[in-house]
Amino acid sequence: IRGYPMKALILTVAAGLVISASASAQTPNTVFLDELTWMEVADKIDAGTTTIIVATAGTEQNGPHMVLGKHKFIVTETAERIARALGNALVAPIVTYVPEGTVERTEGNRQRTGTITLPNEHYMKLLEYTARSLAAGGFTDVVFIGDSGGNQNGMETVAAMLNEEWSAREAHVHFVGEYYSGHGFREWLQEQGHSVQDVGSHAGMVDTSQLLFVNARHIRTDKLAPFGGFEGSGVRGDPSKASAEYGRVGIQMKVDAALRQISELMAR
Repeated sequence: IRGYPMKALILTVAAGLVISASASAQTPNTVFLDELTWMEVADKIDAGTTTIIVATAGTEQNGPHMVLGKHKFIVTETAERIARALGNALVAPIVTYVPEGTVERTEGNRQRTGTITLPNEHYMKLLEYTARSLAAGGFTDVVFIGDSGGNQNGMETVAAMLNEEWSAREAHVHFVGEYYSGHGFREWLQEQGHSVQDVGSHAGMVDTSQLLFVNARHIRTDKLAPFGGFEGSGVRGDPSKASAEYGRVGIQMKVDAALRQISELMAR
């Protein structure tokens, strides 16, 4: 730089590099396991972060208006909130391969393009060895939560099996079914004046509202229509009545339900 002493310039650049290196060397403020190094995780465990959330999502059709990764985006948000509220927890990589009907596309969401299914016995093995790995690494409480109905039985079965095997160990697996079945969001929407039919059971008001709140860019607003707008759309409910404000309530209800059950399970 003309007129600027070279020595001063070098010192300025060097100071900037030191500051930059120092900033990048800090452990990030994250609860996601895969955003940390193994040494950072080990340090957290030593400091008392011994709970790990294993969240299952899935990759399935959600009608013409909502992306296939709906459950992943929703449960990533809720799992982070749960972990931060617990204060001593991390979140394992989200499980996106779950039971979704048959590979032959004869039942369930597999009838529509893009859905990926994993037979339940393989899904349960994935959960089992995820839990075994995490417990071997030092986590003492493995928490299973699932954002989809087909995920629940496998998680419950694996949790019971491992807890029986580990009865003499410090490690435990906690299946938190209330996250999915006990949050009460559907009932709350009905209390707001919406019919059971409009609230729906898949890709309707519940899911669409939550994803609108979490990340609205994953909703094709020009495709919002009652029951998807045509027969065979894959939508059961009226997503056109969804809203981000409803979604905010629904997300928090899921988080609160999970925290209540986690507290009960860990108090036993």
